[in-house]
Amino acid sequence: MTRDDGSTRNTVWQGVALRRTRAAADPDAAPRSVALPATWDDTAAEALAALAPGQGPVALPRLAEAWIRRLSARGRKLNILADADAANAFAAGLRALLLARRAAPGAGTWANDSAAESRFVLNLPAFLEGEGFDSAGYAAAIRLGVTALEILGGAKATRLQLGFADLAGLLAGLRLDYESAEGRAVATSIAALTRGAAEAASGDLAESLGARLPVALIWPEPPAETRVPGLAEAAQAALDAAAGAPGLRHATVFALSPPDAVEALLGAETGGFAPAAAPTRLVATELGDLVESPTRAALLAGEDAARLLAPRGPGARAAMEAALRPWLHAAAPAAAPAQAPRPAPKPRAAQPAHGRGAVWKVSIGGHRVTLRTMEGAEGLEEISLTLAKDGAAFRGVVDALCHSVTVGLGAGVPLDDYVQAFAYTRFGPAGMVEGDPAIHRASSVLDWAFRRLALDHLGGRILPDPTEEECGADQLGTASQQLPLLPDLPSTPAPAARRRALRLVG
Repeated sequence: MTRDDGSTRNTVWQGVALRRTRAAADPDAAPRSVALPATWDDTAAEALAALAPGQGPVALPRLAEAWIRRLSARGRKLNILADADAANAFAAGLRALLLARRAAPGAGTWANDSAAESRFVLNLPAFLEGEGFDSAGYAAAIRLGVTALEILGGAKATRLQLGFADLAGLLAGLRLDYESAEGRAVATSIAALTRGAAEAASGDLAESLGARLPVALIWPEPPAETRVPGLAEAAQAALDAAAGAPGLRHATVFALSPPDAVEALLGAETGGFAPAAAPTRLVATELGDLVESPTRAALLAGEDAARLLAPRGPGARAAMEAALRPWLHAAAPAAAPAQAPRPAPKPRAAQPAHGRGAVWKVSIGGHRVTLRTMEGAEGLEEISLTLAKDGAAFRGVVDALCHSVTVGLGAGVPLDDYVQAFAYTRFGPAGMVEGDPAIHRASSVLDWAFRRLALDHLGGRILPDPTEEECGADQLGTASQQLPLLPDLPSTPAPAARRRALRLVG
């Protein structure tokens, strides 16, 4: 007999078949038993492992029911949910959103971390309906999200963080170019719909719990029409509903935030309105080989994937931000990662270039480090570094730096410029390198990584190891020296960039 209580013995939860696999949040962590819907991929399994503290088995039903029931009970206690029927409907709505991979609260809620900032994220591609967008379902999800955030804030918070993820994937699914006027018009309408529905929900809560602010809603005129049927009308209706509210419960509601493991669990591939990094990603086969696989956005875009998901320069993101900024209650994160936590390929051994990608796993001064690269027709296109033991802040800085290098490579900055900037930089961890036969000492993680890139991608260039003294604790430099700035972009693009800029016209 199937039990529906969220235990790891379950085979079905809410009518959805489950599968069991083994996954780890970190490539160097021990795999854990994970139970999740059968149609969800291994990326979601890794994200689920990251959301569940501890080392034992984890099951989506048990983990999700813990915070769903906690929110429902607290909502009743705070009189945000009027009665048992309202609490049951609220819980059912959250389950449905999660199982459809449409929305969920941030990682802090899953871990029951009261110190974490509460957030609620909506995965935009999950609201695609054929060639259209489920505006009504999206507005309903926003109302549930605002209610959940009000409960998480103990009915005292005046600033909520509700936002969306993977705008790039949504536009790809609609076959719209991220840099086109049509794409920005759809994005603006999505932002207007989000703002209007969120403030209308805030108004509903103000009517029952008391208003804190008068209705003084100021926003630009939303697009009168878009390529998506009904979207502009839905946005205007949401704004009209917000304008008719008796008052507002919150000063801010619509705010984007850096992604965490929840975006990966939902299947979002980019945070907020960030452009896509590429139409493919590296994944590991069961034998440990690395192969290129289409992203979810590429599968949605079909034959147009290469065009719609080609790497974008910083100007594309800036133009999108300018279009959306008037609708946001707070500025978007300046350096949000281009992608939510990504699958961590686990090859059989550290190895040089393998097909169109490579993975190196080494130890530097006792700290495990993984370097991944991806190559295209023009050469090196993408790099990423994973550090197993260091703090989240340091890992976030390294991740943002690698993303900046990836963007720079796509814009034509020569790899040699980055090698000159980062080789021999000094900060911990540093010391002996284990796992790389050509590099034996490194003065920092970046020193090893960029000297390795020089070996693999600059004609086998060998840069000598630093001395033991240069890798010592007293030679690691000051805090201001530990995180060097990226080199200035050259005024004249590299030849590869000039070739990419050519277009056939006639």
